[in-house]
Amino acid sequence: MKSPLIAAALALSATAAFAEPEKYVLDASHSQVLFSYNHLGYSTTYNMFSGFEGEIMFDAEAPENSSVSVELPVRSLFTGWEQRFEHFMGADLFNAAEGDMVTFVSTGIEVTDENTGKITGDLTMNGVTKSVVLEADLNKTGDHPFAGKPWVGFDGKTTLLRSDFGLGYAAPNVSDEVEVLISIEAAKAD
Repeated sequence: MKSPLIAAALALSATAAFAEPEKYVLDASHSQVLFSYNHLGYSTTYNMFSGFEGEIMFDAEAPENSSVSVELPVRSLFTGWEQRFEHFMGADLFNAAEGDMVTFVSTGIEVTDENTGKITGDLTMNGVTKSVVLEADLNKTGDHPFAGKPWVGFDGKTTLLRSDFGLGYAAPNVSDEVEVLISIEAAKAD
């Protein structure tokens, strides 16, 4: 005869084994990707992508089983200066047409601490796909006070080489190395 404690532990194990990640969709109004680079040694220039779409399959109990998939239109780039935007979209850099996307699809997650991890994934930009690693922080989970539904927020960062993606124009005078900061919020899907 099995003890009630062993039976309870087996039941919990079986339940945990069948737990599934839950789908969250990005809150486009509170999700952005910022990137910066050194301009000729004189300044650091900042630019931002926002208003993009994506989803997170989030497993709060086993974050390593989570995944993320994001796509953002290249032409959603905000530079703060129209001439810079036009240069970025032109032949020297993205040569971007309407509908061209930057995508990121995770391939693995390593939990490094209670609220941190490394998200490895395939970044496709300018027709080139490379594996990148994002250092990620879980900011908060809980019910959103205005939306009245489960919500989650993350920050992430990585460093890329523009030349890896065929965007090496003016390097090394304009730094090849680009710092990328990501902050996203996501709502549990209905």
